[in-house]
Parts: sequence; structure tokens; C-alpha cells
Amino acid sequence: MMDVNTTPLIDVMLVLLVMLIITIPIQLHTVNLDMPPPSTTPPPSEPIVHTVMIDFDGTVYWDEAALPNLDAVNAKMQEIGAMSISDQPEIHIKPNKLVDYGVVAAVMASAQRNSVKKMGMVGNEQYVK
Repeated sequence: MMDVNTTPLIDVMLVLLVMLIITIPIQLHTVNLDMPPPSTTPPPSEPIVHTVMIDFDGTVYWDEAALPNLDAVNAKMQEIGAMSISDQPEIHIKPNKLVDYGVVAAVMASAQRNSVKKMGMVGNEQYVK
């Protein structure tokens, strides 16, 4: 009874597998952020903060006043983007956890398009289980 010796085949396959693992480049999932330089001095005064709440149905509230559509959001962002970076107020975006991500992305895209530099997400604790 003659059987094929599979030991050399397995050895060759293991060598090829190790070579493949070594030659695959490391995948880096990075996002380049334009961060301000570190500073130890506190700001001279409390910054002005505008809260942009996005309700579960996609309604956008600017400092608790409902905006009729995304064009109104864009107009507010243009107004802030026209200011110098040091004078810009902070924009805190607070989306409801049930809102469609497209509305949140549209608000953030409007801020980016209009050169709003001081923007942050607020209320992330609602996603913790």
C-alpha cells in the first residue's frame, strides 16, 4: 500500500504562509487632524458656545431654537466661518442617538465647508451601554 508523503507539502505551505504574512504591509487607519499646538496658559475669557442639537427626526436646533432646514444651518455656519479663527465661537454638536447619520454628516460638512475650526461632538455618553 503506497501513500503520498504529505509532510513536505505541509512544510512548503507553512513557509509560503509565513512569507505572505511577513510581506503584507501593515494597514494604518489614521485620520489627519489639524490640532492646535499645546499651550499651558488658560484662555483669557470663557469661550462663546453654540449648541447644535439634532433631534431624532432630523430637526436641527441652534441654541434651542429650531431651524427650518439645512440652508439655515449653512447660513449660521457661514456667519461663524467669516470670523477670524481666534474670534470664532465653539460649536458643540449634540445628536440624538436615534437620528439618521446623514443629517449629522450634513451639519458637520457644512461646518467644514465654511471653515468653522472650533467644533466638537457632545453627548457621546448616551451611546454607552
